[in-house]
Amino acid sequence: MSPAIAAKEGGRQRRAGSHHQYLDVRSEAPPGLALCGDGLPGAEGEALLPSPPLEASSRGVRGFRAELGSILLLLVLYVLQGIPLGLAGSVPLILQSKNASYTDQAFFSFVFWPFSLKLLWAPLVDAVYLRSFGRRKSWLVPTQYVLGLFMIYMSTQVDLLLGDGEGRGPNVVALTGTFFFFEFLAATQDIAVDGWALTMLSRENVGYASTCNSVGQTAGYFLGNVLFLALESASFCNKYLRFQPQPQGIVTLSDFLFFWGAVFLITTTLVALLKKENKELTPIKEETEGITDTYRLLFSIIKMPAVLTFCLLILTAKVGFSAADAVTGLKLVEEGVPKEHLALLAVPMVPLQIILPLIISKYTAGPQPLNTFYKAMPFRLLLGLEFAFLVWWTPKVKHEGGFPVYYYVVVLLSYALHQITLYSMYVAIMAFNAKVSDPLIGGTYMTLLNTVSNLGGNWPSTVALWLVDPLTMKACAGAQEQTCGTTVAAELCTKAGGSCVTTLDGYYVESVICVILGFGWWFLLGPKFKKLQDEGQSSWKCKRTN
Repeated sequence: MSPAIAAKEGGRQRRAGSHHQYLDVRSEAPPGLALCGDGLPGAEGEALLPSPPLEASSRGVRGFRAELGSILLLLVLYVLQGIPLGLAGSVPLILQSKNASYTDQAFFSFVFWPFSLKLLWAPLVDAVYLRSFGRRKSWLVPTQYVLGLFMIYMSTQVDLLLGDGEGRGPNVVALTGTFFFFEFLAATQDIAVDGWALTMLSRENVGYASTCNSVGQTAGYFLGNVLFLALESASFCNKYLRFQPQPQGIVTLSDFLFFWGAVFLITTTLVALLKKENKELTPIKEETEGITDTYRLLFSIIKMPAVLTFCLLILTAKVGFSAADAVTGLKLVEEGVPKEHLALLAVPMVPLQIILPLIISKYTAGPQPLNTFYKAMPFRLLLGLEFAFLVWWTPKVKHEGGFPVYYYVVVLLSYALHQITLYSMYVAIMAFNAKVSDPLIGGTYMTLLNTVSNLGGNWPSTVALWLVDPLTMKACAGAQEQTCGTTVAAELCTKAGGSCVTTLDGYYVESVICVILGFGWWFLLGPKFKKLQDEGQSSWKCKRTN
């Protein structure tokens, strides 16, 4: 659905095993080792890169209490990371309430791409640093300082970018550039924190890193999205939080940016001065030797026939869901559903989102996890049609006081069913990626597969948003010989005393086309996708040559 109420498969959603994704991108390939896919027969068990040897730790066994401070620090860092993600997810709903076009929404959707593309600069973050300051702090501290300072600066500019509602609309290009930069910095911070978690915690406590990751980022997203939209809404604040009505909410986007910019600066200063990196776990080889080889490795993995087939199929698998996932929430706002109410619907979904992966993993833990993906796909496609019906039904149940309770119950149930199918497919893909990744270069390998999977959700959403306006047909009512095919024509219609009336909403056209394309993929390419499970381990491994 919308960025506020649906998990972004290619953006906010966390990756399985993210706390060790960049562990193996540093070492230089030893002489005599070839890149993936061109090994000699019989050498299937030998991987391209050996795991970098680590010096033995002298810390001994440490309990949870002994490292509680480090665990809390990781939690805070991941909460801070979620703030710009949540804010970026709230902006499309604000733009929709300001009557932004769907072409503008499509342009802004590029904001969600950096988390899916961070593999492009992750090896650089992993390898280049100031040893005297700390490997992870070399990137974490300046990145968070820039984030904080940029937030404070943007707090003075964002109201102008959003428009004043008096003839000056939102500056979508500037907003997109601003929040793209926010997301780029947050993705860079994520790389540094994920890597720091490996040495900040002892081996017996490192499992808490993934917990801090998921809990912290979810909490940050909630603060930056759900809480912000609620406190920014005048109607919500007047109804639930005030005794005397006011024309504005308790906070504005400007206030929110200034507050969290200050929090970023204070937290980063404390980390820079007080937190030292653990240097007991240090790779013996110099990490900076292997940047070029890491990029060569990524390219060679993609060239493997099995991997290339997987990439092509997963890049097209989610086309059928794009209209439902990217446009539905915005259409509900357009039909009058308050954006803060949509955001608050995410709250009761939190327990479901925690329980679902635990249940689904029982079915994806076996040798054929993609079967779950294949079985869930038609149900998720049919929900796309149900979402279109929900949008059509929305104005019919609206009354002066808003919407009845039963309407929100239907929306909540629809969203819950959507989450079940989404998580079934997501967990299945993560399980398959973990199953086929070469364990000796698992960090690089699995991150690459996850990146392609995320991009498979990003580009269809952007295209779906872009096509809504061209597929929409409007007529000029009240003025003869006038049309509404273009912006200029619509202005002429208005000047002639008419008004543009939608005769065919492009969202409905797109919903039907997406479902047809989705079922076409399911029938024609789905079986081929499932057959990738039958490929031998040798098809997925990097092999040694003389």
